[in-house]
Amino acid sequence: MPAPGAGLSEEASMTLSESVRTGLFDREYWETLDTLSEGSVHRKFDPYLDIDWDGPEFAIDKDDPRWILSPEFDPLGATDWYRNLPPQRQIEIGRWRTANVIKVGAAFESVLIRGMMQYIMKLPNGSPEFRYCLHEMTEECNHIQMFQELVNRIGVDVPGMRPIFRALSPLIGVAGGYAHVILFIGILGGEEPIDHYQKAIIRDGGNIPPAVLRTMEIHIAEEARHISFANEFLKAHIDRMSPAGKAVCALAFPLAMRWLAGEIMVPPRSFAKEFDIPREVFRDAFWRAPQSRRILSGYFGDIRKLASELGLMNPVTKRVWSMLHIDGDAARYRSEPERRIA
Repeated sequence: MPAPGAGLSEEASMTLSESVRTGLFDREYWETLDTLSEGSVHRKFDPYLDIDWDGPEFAIDKDDPRWILSPEFDPLGATDWYRNLPPQRQIEIGRWRTANVIKVGAAFESVLIRGMMQYIMKLPNGSPEFRYCLHEMTEECNHIQMFQELVNRIGVDVPGMRPIFRALSPLIGVAGGYAHVILFIGILGGEEPIDHYQKAIIRDGGNIPPAVLRTMEIHIAEEARHISFANEFLKAHIDRMSPAGKAVCALAFPLAMRWLAGEIMVPPRSFAKEFDIPREVFRDAFWRAPQSRRILSGYFGDIRKLASELGLMNPVTKRVWSMLHIDGDAARYRSEPERRIA
């Protein structure tokens, strides 16, 4: 791996290093960002080169039984009401829900890009974070294209975000650029539920339409870098915060996780109206029933591990995690399957 400042004269490299790094980040953080950036250069995907959208294997069949929601991984799919529907109705509901989650994922990426762009434009020349953030935003733009192309081909006119979050999303992105630690906590709050869900589906055999499966595979591969960066960013920045700042972050973790899990995984009320989903069924699915709460808690094993490593788990915050029904065991390692932490 080239050393920081490779290609510069020794004097220029030292000046650059001293101007942006003294008292801020250690060499290990710099090298982690260098590794992630190199990965983005050499291991990247293009939604129009790496998916043969018009190939017969990726053709969208609206009657494909693989649209049916999994009772293990989808909270609505776990309800008796859904499982007792005729198969064709299960397919219709599953296709709409799948398309909407994809649409929400694209919208969340746009919020991330707004916040991250606000943040990096304040960084000094030579910042170790500037280059990687731009790589990540480039990849997120590709993900938005990929997700929207898939939604278009599924052919369901889904709204995506719930109305209030859609209205607030431009402000959230801009505000996140100024409260950058909270921004990155929120980034994990949005990325972890989707990443967890996609990995669980693939581990279970990937019984979903091939075009959806291919987008999941690409998304998981690149999100691994994005989640790694968010973890390392928080470790580097929270370590430098005051006790009061750390206390705010300790509360922000569970609050952001619970809020964003709802925004991303809970469909709008128009979905319940369109498919005549009883109010009690909707409430049980999101997130009152024991099975749905197990699914919700399962999204955050990695986040609980990170919060513990950052020293942000204390008697008060543990109580908050529990009250929000997102407590549980911390993962022993990144992306540990839920068979142990369920």
